[in-house]
Formats: sequence, structure tokens, C-alpha cells
Amino acid sequence: MRTAWSFLIYVSLSSVSEDLGCRRGEFSRKHYGSVELLISSDADGAIQRAGRFRVENGSSGENTDYTPGTWHRTDVHLENPEYHTRWYFKYFLGKVHQNYVGTDAEKNPFFLSVVLSDQNNQRVPQYHAILWRKTGTQKICLPYSPTKTLSVKSILSAMSLDKFERSPREIFHPEIQKDLLVLEEQEGSVNFKFGILYAKDGQLTDDEMFSNEMGSESFQRFLHLLGDTVTLKGWTGYRGGLDTKNDTTGIFSIYTVFQGHEIMFHVSTMLPYSRENKQQVERKRHIGNDIVTIVFQEGEESSPAFKPSMIRSHFTHIFALVRYNKQNDSYRLKIFSEESVPLFGPPLPSPPVFTNHQEFRDFLLVKLINGEKATLETPTFSQKRQRTLDMLIRSLYQDLMPDLHKNMLNRRSFSDVLPESPKSTRKKEEARQAEFVRLGQALKLKTAVKGDATANLATTSFCKKEPWESQSFCSNFPHEVVCADSWGQSLLVSTDAGILLIDDGQPSVQVFDKTLQVKQMHVLETLDLLVARTDKGKDSRLLVFRLSAVQKDIETKQIIRSKYDCRENKLERTKGCHLYAINTHHGSELRIVVAIRNKLLLVTKKYNPCNSLTSSSLLFSSESPVEEFQYIREICLSDPPVVMTLVDGPTEDSDNMICVAYRHQFDLVNESTGESYRLHHVETNKVNFVAAIDVYEDGEAGLLLCYNYVCQYRKVHPFNGGSPLIQPSAYDFHFSWNQVPYAVVCAFPYILAFTTDSIEIRLVVNGNLVHTAVVPELQLVASKSDIYFKATAAVSGSCDSSAKEMSSRSSPQTPTAYEMPESPLSSLEGEVPCKNLYKIPLSNLVGRSIERPLKSPLAPKVITTTASSGTPSMPVTHSLSLSRMEIKEIASRTRKELLGKCSSFFSAHF
Repeated sequence: MRTAWSFLIYVSLSSVSEDLGCRRGEFSRKHYGSVELLISSDADGAIQRAGRFRVENGSSGENTDYTPGTWHRTDVHLENPEYHTRWYFKYFLGKVHQNYVGTDAEKNPFFLSVVLSDQNNQRVPQYHAILWRKTGTQKICLPYSPTKTLSVKSILSAMSLDKFERSPREIFHPEIQKDLLVLEEQEGSVNFKFGILYAKDGQLTDDEMFSNEMGSESFQRFLHLLGDTVTLKGWTGYRGGLDTKNDTTGIFSIYTVFQGHEIMFHVSTMLPYSRENKQQVERKRHIGNDIVTIVFQEGEESSPAFKPSMIRSHFTHIFALVRYNKQNDSYRLKIFSEESVPLFGPPLPSPPVFTNHQEFRDFLLVKLINGEKATLETPTFSQKRQRTLDMLIRSLYQDLMPDLHKNMLNRRSFSDVLPESPKSTRKKEEARQAEFVRLGQALKLKTAVKGDATANLATTSFCKKEPWESQSFCSNFPHEVVCADSWGQSLLVSTDAGILLIDDGQPSVQVFDKTLQVKQMHVLETLDLLVARTDKGKDSRLLVFRLSAVQKDIETKQIIRSKYDCRENKLERTKGCHLYAINTHHGSELRIVVAIRNKLLLVTKKYNPCNSLTSSSLLFSSESPVEEFQYIREICLSDPPVVMTLVDGPTEDSDNMICVAYRHQFDLVNESTGESYRLHHVETNKVNFVAAIDVYEDGEAGLLLCYNYVCQYRKVHPFNGGSPLIQPSAYDFHFSWNQVPYAVVCAFPYILAFTTDSIEIRLVVNGNLVHTAVVPELQLVASKSDIYFKATAAVSGSCDSSAKEMSSRSSPQTPTAYEMPESPLSSLEGEVPCKNLYKIPLSNLVGRSIERPLKSPLAPKVITTTASSGTPSMPVTHSLSLSRMEIKEIASRTRKELLGKCSSFFSAHF
């Protein structure tokens, strides 16, 4: 039976956890293809230039230095999915919320929408806010506090909008919801049209490909895999620009619903064919104007391959080349993306061959949807979208100008809406809000039935387990966690009761008593070291212990160390330290930088090969390691650092750096000379520094700078002639979190932001959102190898009844402005809140393991939704009949809602 300390029999110098811990910040854009200038010749031998395309074929080239076969398995995710990004439709429509209009200091109009919502029915009240500006929309979540009011000014300040030409005023007219819904629709359609071009073996020009009247048997099987054959005449679903009245664009087409998105395919062999027109203009008119085109090419791999230069189209930005192999019944995929298209996933597996046809279908559709969304961010499309958004905002503002001095607009803050209104105006306000909600629900119904919203939150992968799903590690953990670090398969935790060693399913073991208040710690197993920062203020110190000595105390149960037993473990000259950092990618040398007010103390420990971890040294070495550390130099800064990160240089020739954050800036400090250089200046009034995460792209150092709502990637080149090369590069990017995180963890390909009640999961290479998990009372505990966090779980005697009651209360038939949100989970009667520790295995996140963990006890991605009647709705699949039936069910139930017979339907389904 495994005990709480049996994991310490750990002699390997390169353990799986340590290896993962070192690799999790390393990534390569080579997995997403390389940019090439594509040139080919047509049938007459004329040279065709198709411009520069990024070619992604899933296999490593001869000149690449990453290990072939590293990415055998790829996790498939829709990026920026609508059920996470279409906030106004999901959180605002059909609910009481506030809308404001104003102009900024440059006299540009803006609109602000704010709603107090119960996040995904997890009883976590939050403010959702959307700022509509000509440059785009900004969305943030703000925590709810029953004792602290929230004003419009504070919301806009959080969005870095502090100066106004005209102060914001509230819009009371319910018709404003129609206009704001139109603004949100500018983000892009939730439905897609993709071209499918059939190419026979040896065809090298678009005229030849478009002239194919029929496809082969393998092509027909491919079409059947993608979707259903539908009759266009009389078709009432998404038509993708095809004629559904007079058969002018063909009689049949291929259609499917994937994860709530309607997709219509423009199939070359199903579009009208003309024997007189060799160029087949009617076919090219549709497929040539699709952003994404699938090219199904017959022939062997040795046959001349398709290239984008064969298609004369200035609109198509992405080509997906599909080949079918009859011998092993597999599909091979290759992706061409115009060079201006941002990176998008999922990366192709290596090799890019799919023997499971359903997995291939899911992968292909996700890749194409993500590709079209990424294309909309190119200058060609984004500038046009911004011009349209600017025009709509200005037009809407002009329409509201005559009412600026009437009752329709009023200069009251958002916080004034929440308290109880005067009795004389309460009934009038209730009537206005009832009409506001009625119109919003009607708009929601119309949008859903029309097909301009995802049909459901369900996905086709009904039983899919996501890599971020967590496992229960320790139930009913009663202590407050200060800091922690993983030790093998266990967790060393600093709590209010002292330092405890916790193993899954085992009783905790006391290691240090509560007199030793550790605020920061690192367990370095390969070096047999425990580094810890104790106390605070002038009594703070840095302590170093041998893990083998700590293990011996645990095994023999001789002593539970106290503060006074650690006097010999104090590092000199570290008194008064408030922060320290170590090099996480340490090789032959461990470096520690200790911050004492505005002074940095650089300390190193040389690696001694004679003192490597063998079973004898691990179990019996007990001498103090303090003497093995040497002090290199002191570096003075202008201010005390808030965040510190050590960045390893590519060589050992004094090119290591320290990234420090203080005041309104991130600086790079040369470890050898102590000189500092400005890396990034934050242009905002208030700065909340979160982290500077060192990541390594193909061995070159980069930094993820996290502050406020922003995460920015900066590639950092080594020092050259005394100064680093930190000028912006094409690979730098930034994105905004939806909530302000207090901690960020990088586990390529993911980056996870931890807030007080959610985990926001994005992709490192482009910052795109893939999932947001609602986790009540969340606290990140440790993240060196596996990710550990603490959260609240509810133990209720009647889950079903409380859920129904919660659902009905969250959507009152006649909502009132003075109603407060539901109480947090811990205060609900009949429920016993308890804090549990959970673990997300890092091996699942970084793709080292095919096996997924057990299902998380926390709120996973929604798979089915349940109406107030308790009847679960069906998950969306690519079946045509099921999709239409589902929409009819939505319409039927919503009509009852509008008649007052089913008041909780919309809150349950949307």
C-alpha cells in the first residue's frame, strides 16, 4: 500500500514530472507549418504565382530540429467558440440589464452593456460588461460584492477608458437590444459555407477541376462523411448563398450541423455545369468566393500535388488538400494558409493520416471553422469589419442624439439600478423591465429560429474528456493554503497549521509546525533541495533544506521541525527578503535571485555530479546545504520588484537575464552587469502585475507578460554588445483575458488563467479561447508539474429540488430592478460547503498521455441542458433531422415562455 511518503524513493535524475515541468514552457510554431512562396506551371507551361502560403503537412522537414513524431495526438478544440464569445446573446438578451452611451476624449461614440448574471447556474454572481467601440468589442467579467457598489466609471476604468467628451448615460428604451445584437453579429457569422473542389489525378488547372461533372466513389463517400445530402428547393435552413427557390444553383447540396454551427458546402460536382463555358463561371462564382475550400484530389502520393497557384481566386485564403488511400482506408490532410492568416489550430498530427473516419471529420471541420475565424482577423477583413462597426455605432449614436435631453437617456450609474427604487416609481420601473425582458426573449427566439445563433451548447463529442479535466486529490481539506509545491506524486503544502505532506487518499503528515510560516517554496528533487521563504518583513529569510533529511524525519517520525530547529538552514544576507525566483529550466547551475526591497541578491549553487541522487545519498545525506551556495553580486533597482522571472540565455557566456516588474513597466536586467533595459511600459493608470512567464520557442527565450486583463508575448533575444535585442517582432502578440487573473500557468499548447471563480483556458500560440470552467472559490495551489487547486464543492441533500428552485428564481416572470443576485454557494441553507484539493495532470495538457483522467467534479463543458421541467434536450449531431427538430422544440417552448407559462426556459437553454 502506498504511504504518504513512499514516493520519496525516487532516484531517477530525469523524472517524468521534472521533464514535463521543464518542457511545459517550450513550444514551436513549426507544428503549424512554414511560409513558402508557391510557384507552379499550368497545362501550357506558364508560370503561376500564388503568393506566399503557410504550408502545414504535419510532418517534420529535413531541416527542422524537433523530434519527429512528437505530436502523434492532437487535442481538437473550436477556438473562440460562440457559446463563450457571443456574450450579448447568451448573457444579456431576455434578462434585465443596463445599456449606456457616451463619447470618449476623441469624440468617438461608444456603448456599454452590463448585466449581473449567475455564471452558468453555478451560483457565482458576476458582472458581465461589453464595451462597443469602433475598434472592436471588449468583454470583461467583474466580481460581485454585496457590500461594494459598482459604477459605470469603475467599469470603464477597468477597460482602460477613463476620459470622456460626454459622460455615459443609460438607455432605457428596449429597442436598443435590436441594435446591440446587430453590433455583436459583426464579429462574424455562426454559420459557415465551405467550398469542395473535386480534382482528378493529373489535373493542374482550375478549369480542369471545375469541369468535372461527377466524382469518384471515394469522393462520394467523403461527401457522405461530411454531411447529409439535402434538396435545395424549399430548404429552410442555412443556405450559404445557394438558391432554394428555382434550382439555379443545383438541385442538391451537402449540409451538416457541427457543434451548433450550420455548415453548407458548395460542392463543385453539384453546382450547375455548362458544356459551352469551359471556365464554369457559375461554379467558380460560389467556390471562388469561399474563404475556405477543400480540394479532394485523386491519385497516388507520387502524383503531382495540388498547389494554391492552380486556383485563380483572390478571396480564398485557406485550402485543405484531402487524399484518400484505398489500401489502408485512410485520409491524408494538408493545409495551405495565406501568410497573413494568424496561426490557428489544431496542428496536424504527425503523420497527418487518419484511419478513424469520424475523428478525421471532427478534426477537419474544427480546422476549417478555426481557419475561417482566423482569416477574419487578417487586414483585408478586419479593416472592413471595423469600418462597418464604426458606421453602425455612429449611426446608432446619431439616432439617439434627439433623446439626449429626454427621459429615454438618464445619467445614473449602474450601482443606482440595483438598490430598491422609490415606491412611487417602482411599478413603472417593473413594467418597463418586463417589456424589456419580453422584447429581449422575442429577439432571442427569432435569432435562434433564423439560425443566426448556435443551436445548442452541446457538442458532437458527447463523451469527450478534455485535457484540463481534474481529478479529486484531497477531500474536505480544512486548512488555509499559503503556498505549495509538488514532491513526486505528493504535495508539500504550507498552511495555517504548519507544513503538511499530502498524498492522494492518505492521511496528511506534519513536516514543520505552525511556527514556521512559509510564504514561498520550491521542491527541487533532482538537486535534493527544498527552498523556502519564511515570515515577512524584517524577519523574512530564505531557507534551504536537504529533501533527504526531511524525508528521514518523516520516515523515522523523530521530529516535527519548528522555526527554531531551522536556524542552521538560513541563507546569509537574505534577511528582510520579500520575494525570490529560481531558474525553472536549470541545467548545470541553480540560480536564485532574492529581492530585499529594491536590492537584488544573486545566489548560485554549483551542480556537483558526485552528489547526484542515488539511493544512498537520497536516504542518508543530512548535512546542511547552506555552504554550497555562493553570493555572486548585488543589483540595485529603482523600486522594489513585484514580479521576478529568470530567463536563461542560449549559452553559458553571461547572457542570462532577470525580468522584473515594478511601477508601470517590465524591465530586463543583465545578470552579469546589473544594467536594466525597458522591455514594456504599461499605459494605464492602475497596474496589477500578475506574472512574467519564461517560455522557449525552438530554444529561444520569450516572455509572456501578464498584467491587468492583458497577456503579451515578447520574444527576447540574448544580449548583444551589452544590450538585449528586444525590438518588436512579427511573432509578438497580445490578447485580453475576460477576467483579471491572479495567477497564470503555461502548459503548451495551453495557457491557463486562474481567477477567484474560474479557469480561463487559451492557446499559447495565438491567445484564442478554448474553454472557461466555472470553479467556485478557486485558489491555485501549485503548478510546477501537475496543477493543483483548491475549490468549494457543495454537499446538498436535495440537488434536484435546489436546482429547480435556483432555475426558477434566476428568471422571474416580472423582474425588478431591486432584486439582488443569488447568494454565494457557501451561504445557501441546507448545503455544507467544503474545500477540496483537485489535480489537473500536466501530462494530459502537454499531450504526453492518451489516457484522460476521471471526470472532474467541477463544472465541465456543458453537454446537455435541462429545462425547468427536467427533460434533457438532445445533443446536436450532424444529423439533419435532429437539428431541425431541436430548433422547432426551442421555438415551441419559447412561445410558451412568452405567454408566461414557462418562465425559466431561456435561463436554462441560453
